[in-house]
Amino acid sequence: MTLTILLFVGVAVVAVGFYFTFVLRSEIRIAYEQTLGHELDRISREIEKVDSLATRLDEIRNIARLTGMRVTVAEDDSLLVDTNGTDLVHDDALFEQEEMRFDSDADIRYAVREEGGSRMFYVASRVNNGNLIVRIGQREPPLIALIRRMQVTLGMAMVMAVILAVFGSWTAAHQVTRPLVEIRNSARSISAGDLQEEIIVESRAAEFQDLARSLNHMSTAFKEKIEELERLAMLQNEFIGNVSHEVRNPIFSVGGYLEALSSSSLSASQRRFYAEKGLSNLERLNNLFNDLIEIARLEYREDLINASIFDLKELAEDIYEFEVGKADEKGLELVVENTRVHVCADRSRIRQVLINLIENAIAYSDAGTVRCRFRRRLDKVRIEVVDTGRGIPDDHLERIFERFYRVDPDRSRKSGGTGLGLSIVKQILHAHGETINVESIVGRGTRFWFELPFADDPGPVGTA
Repeated sequence: MTLTILLFVGVAVVAVGFYFTFVLRSEIRIAYEQTLGHELDRISREIEKVDSLATRLDEIRNIARLTGMRVTVAEDDSLLVDTNGTDLVHDDALFEQEEMRFDSDADIRYAVREEGGSRMFYVASRVNNGNLIVRIGQREPPLIALIRRMQVTLGMAMVMAVILAVFGSWTAAHQVTRPLVEIRNSARSISAGDLQEEIIVESRAAEFQDLARSLNHMSTAFKEKIEELERLAMLQNEFIGNVSHEVRNPIFSVGGYLEALSSSSLSASQRRFYAEKGLSNLERLNNLFNDLIEIARLEYREDLINASIFDLKELAEDIYEFEVGKADEKGLELVVENTRVHVCADRSRIRQVLINLIENAIAYSDAGTVRCRFRRRLDKVRIEVVDTGRGIPDDHLERIFERFYRVDPDRSRKSGGTGLGLSIVKQILHAHGETINVESIVGRGTRFWFELPFADDPGPVGTA
C-alpha cells in the first residue's frame, strides 16, 4: 500500500517538476528571446537608416541610454561601438562569444551567460546585407528570476511532499493493515479449530468494526453448524450402532432356531417351540424395519400429515377395543371414558400416537390403571395418557424420545418393543406442529400429554 501511494505521489511530483523545470521555463525563455529578437529588429532598422558613422554611433548611444540595454555594433569583424546604457564596454573576447559566431547571414544567435554576478540574455544578427553585426543584451528580467526562485521553492516543496507522502502512506497503511492483520490472525485461529476465538479490532473505523462483527457472526453461525453436525454425526453413529445391534439379535436368534429345527432328533413340541420363537423374532425384526421406515417418512415427508376434523372420543373408544386385551393380560385397568370433543389433525397418525403411548404405559406398569383422558383448553384440546406404573427416573426423562433408548432394555426386549415408539410419537406431533411432554415420579407413575387444535362439531354428514 505504501509503495502504491508513493508511486502515485511520485508520478504527480515528477510531472509537476518536469513541467516547471523544462516546459514552463523553456516557454518563457523562448518568449523572451522572441521579444529580444523583435527589439533587435527594431534597433537594427534604426541603425540602418543612418548613413554617416558619427551619426550612427550617436544613435547607438541614445538607444542604449534610453533602453538601458547593452548595444554592440561591429563591421567586418571590427568593433564600432559596445555600450551598456551610458557606459562604454570593452570585451577582448567579443567575437569569440557564442552569439557572435554566425553560420550564415540569415542567422539570429541567442546566448545566456553569467556576467558581473547577473545573468545576461544576448541576441545578435547580421544586417545591412551582412556588413554590420548588431547585438543587444539585457539582464535577466524579474519574471524569469522569479520563476527560477519558484523552481527552487517548488523543488523543496516536492521533496517535502515526497517525505510527507512516505510518512502519511506508512501511517495510513499501518492503520489499515493492523486491523487486517488482527482479523487474519483471528481467522487463522478459527480455521485451526479454536472456535472460541473472537475477532477484536482496535480501530475506530466503522468499516472494520462492521467487518469484525460480520466475521464474528459468521464464526458463531459456523460454530453452531459444526456443533450441530458433530451432534448429528454422533447420533448417526449411535443410530447405526443401535440398528445393527437391534437387527443382529433377532437375525442370530432366527438363525439359531432354524439350525435347531434342522435336527432330526427334535420332538413335535420342540419343533413347534423353535418355530414359534423364530416367527416371534421375525415379527420383531419386521416391526423394527416398519418403525424405521415410518420415522424416515415422517422426517423427510411432513406433507404425509393429512389433517381433518374427527371425534376424539370415538377414536379413544376404538383404541380401547384394540388394547384392552393387552391390559387385561397384565391385570391392568384401561380407562378411556371421556366426553365428546372434536380436533383437527391426522386421525390415523394420532391413533398411532395414542396406541404407542398406551402400549408403552401397559409395558411399564405391573398393576393399577392406564388412563387416556382429554379436556379442552381454550382453542386446544389436551390429551393425556397416565399410568400408575414404576415411573421414570429423572436422569432418563430427557432421553426417552431418542431412538432405541430404553429405560429398562431387558424388559422392553422381552415385550417385543423396538425402542422407537416414543421417537415416532415425537416425529408425528412435530409434523403437526405440536410437542410431546412427560412428567414422572418413580414408584407412582408417568403422565404423557400433548395438545391438538380444537374444532367445532361438523354435524351429521350430508346435512345443510
